[in-house]
Amino acid sequence: MTLLNRARNHEITEEIRYVAEAEEINAEKLRRLVAAGRVVIPRNICSRASPVGIGECMRTRINANVGTSADFANVADEVEKALVAVRHGADAVMDLSTGGDPDAVLNGVLKAVNAPVGTVPIYRAVCSGTPLPNVTSDDLFNAVRNHAERGVDFITIHAGVNRHVVDCLIESDRIMNVVSRGGALTIAWMQIHNSENPYYAEYDYLLEIAREHDVTLSLGDGMRPGCIADASDPAMFAEVITLGRLVKRARAAGVQCMIEGPGHIPMNQIEHGVRTTKQICDFAPLYLLGPIVTDLAPGYDHITGAIGGAIAGMHGADFLCMITPAEHLALPTSNDIKEGTIITKIAAHAADLVKPGVRNRALAQDHAMALARKHLDWNTQFKCAIDGERAKSIHEARQSSGDACSMCGELCAIEVMKRALEGRE
Repeated sequence: MTLLNRARNHEITEEIRYVAEAEEINAEKLRRLVAAGRVVIPRNICSRASPVGIGECMRTRINANVGTSADFANVADEVEKALVAVRHGADAVMDLSTGGDPDAVLNGVLKAVNAPVGTVPIYRAVCSGTPLPNVTSDDLFNAVRNHAERGVDFITIHAGVNRHVVDCLIESDRIMNVVSRGGALTIAWMQIHNSENPYYAEYDYLLEIAREHDVTLSLGDGMRPGCIADASDPAMFAEVITLGRLVKRARAAGVQCMIEGPGHIPMNQIEHGVRTTKQICDFAPLYLLGPIVTDLAPGYDHITGAIGGAIAGMHGADFLCMITPAEHLALPTSNDIKEGTIITKIAAHAADLVKPGVRNRALAQDHAMALARKHLDWNTQFKCAIDGERAKSIHEARQSSGDACSMCGELCAIEVMKRALEGRE
């Protein structure tokens, strides 16, 4: 029995009870949301990770991507990045390794972090040393099974990239074509083999593997736009419509699933994109990369992504993929991971302040900070801060001789008003 099936059988499982307590929500209400597919709790049957709820009435969650490349393939570095991400607020980690020994990296990440871990199995299939023309559909499914058996909690599968969607792409006037690595590999395999996407054609087999290990499917966005000019085009929405059908089939099979989304999107299209995708996909949890709101900020795309993420979260996005300053430029360092995680956490909290079901909890945190600032209680401010460590280091490096900060000193507005209202000079 998968978690989804148990929830449908009116069972409040250990995972549901744990998440309900963490999210301060009624356990029976959460059970109904899980049963309806509006909340997922990615947790392999191995029960390695602490349960995390993603979806309606849950706080906006954050994922951090780590993983080797052909140029930089140090296992210890990637495990350290995963630890850094979780330490600074990431709720989940994805291992996207494509170089060196990907199996060693995944084993290290699974062992190191007590958080849900995701992968993109097609990377393993095509990075195993077998040329893409020689990779079979069995190889693609064996990669899924391998990761499921090792304890991976959620997997990105580009099952929505079928022949019809590829035709929409070919007929489009996109500048960037496909920027999803998994989507590009899937299409390349389809073109080389002149065949339908195996993950789409044999979707029931994919569901069988996922059900056996209670792995959550993250249905990938192979058609996500890679630049502002390509945003919200027919190819993107053709894939979304396909994913909507696949969501229903997954739920019918007792498999939890969420939907991945774009990509580079201007701010005025984010609300429409989020709401339309949620509607078409029957309100499955939505997992977004960004959205990145301008193409002009390499080196600062953690900021452009956070801007888009905050807007998307406000309109219903549930899960934000951390973007680092190295996006579009290089494999990120541990410091890049830290910075990207923290700024994405800021975006997630900003969204939660206006999000139905969670805003009261988020507002309580800001209220505590406001009281600490009113009383110039610096230690409490540092405890309330998303990055208290940095706040404390800045404050102490340029500290005032009085209670206020060194920006205003004796002209601190809080101190001036306190004296004025108390009738002191």
